[in-house]
Amino acid sequence: MKLRLVLLLIIFSRTLSAQIGGGSVYEFLNLNSSARVASLGGQNISLTVQDPSFIYFNPALLNDSLDNCIALNFTDYYAGINYGYASFSKHIEKYGDFALGLHYINYGKFIRADETGTENGNFYASDYAFNLSYSKALNTHFRAGVNLKPILSFYDSYSSIGLVADAGLHYNNDKHLLQGGLVIRNAGLQITSYTGEYSEKVRPEILLGITKKLPYAPFRFSLTYRHLEKWDLTYDLPEENGVWQNAFDTVPAKTKNLEIFGDKLLRHLVIGTELLLTQNFYISMGYNYQRRQELKISTRPSMVGLSWGLGIRIAKFNISYGRASYHLAGATNHFSITTNLNRFYKKAE
Repeated sequence: MKLRLVLLLIIFSRTLSAQIGGGSVYEFLNLNSSARVASLGGQNISLTVQDPSFIYFNPALLNDSLDNCIALNFTDYYAGINYGYASFSKHIEKYGDFALGLHYINYGKFIRADETGTENGNFYASDYAFNLSYSKALNTHFRAGVNLKPILSFYDSYSSIGLVADAGLHYNNDKHLLQGGLVIRNAGLQITSYTGEYSEKVRPEILLGITKKLPYAPFRFSLTYRHLEKWDLTYDLPEENGVWQNAFDTVPAKTKNLEIFGDKLLRHLVIGTELLLTQNFYISMGYNYQRRQELKISTRPSMVGLSWGLGIRIAKFNISYGRASYHLAGATNHFSITTNLNRFYKKAE
């Protein structure tokens, strides 16, 4: 059964488009689902914690320990934009684990004006993705899961409907404190387009991740490899005066092949580290190389690409905060609160 699922993921991946960056619709699906994910660099598909928000990136992370868990997330983005994610998970004996979620982004209020600049009221823009998740254990080490995501998008009088799905595997080895994940995300289509004339492509992605905790130290490390379906993620500007312009930065045209290879490799990697001081408190940090290379200002790179956060359990609630630096102009703030409804019921004596 496990082999068949792995083969299915590989075969499924052969149909994926390799386009990235501006060539697809519903890009809001790639926004972070929780403060903890944001603090770990923005991507994590291998870590299992008491947070159903992680299911958004890998449905196989859904397990029976998340029975009756609720997660609420909010992100203060740029220019008055905000987005969030809410999720509830439930374990049903003999059937597996299920979860419901809603991912939204609110772009705010805009002034409606014609080509002459004459104003004619206001309009709003927003995107929504509903998450229907299912996961089941294959054996003591492997789980498989799927997400089904109906999408509704509204930009003033224009609207669109889409449908995408995720398929994931998760590996867990408690003895060696090792976890791993493999996911195909956002494979689907636009059912109705904004103009009704033609449908735009939805960009899928394949990810591979690993998480390892040190046995005698309070550290846990995560490494996520993004976009297995495409090797070269660089954004190339036209060559000018013998200089190869890449990702808004410049390097000499005669740069060694090894350095170019290293640059392309690192653009796939997201690194996350956690300091687990107690069961009820953690500090986390992350590094996203691609984000740094594409969004930094070369003369003042600052903290672009770096992220950090912390989480604490207070009474029956887990509260998390994450901060991710995207640009010199500022960083995003992520807030999450999770709880397990089972904590509110008294145990039978």
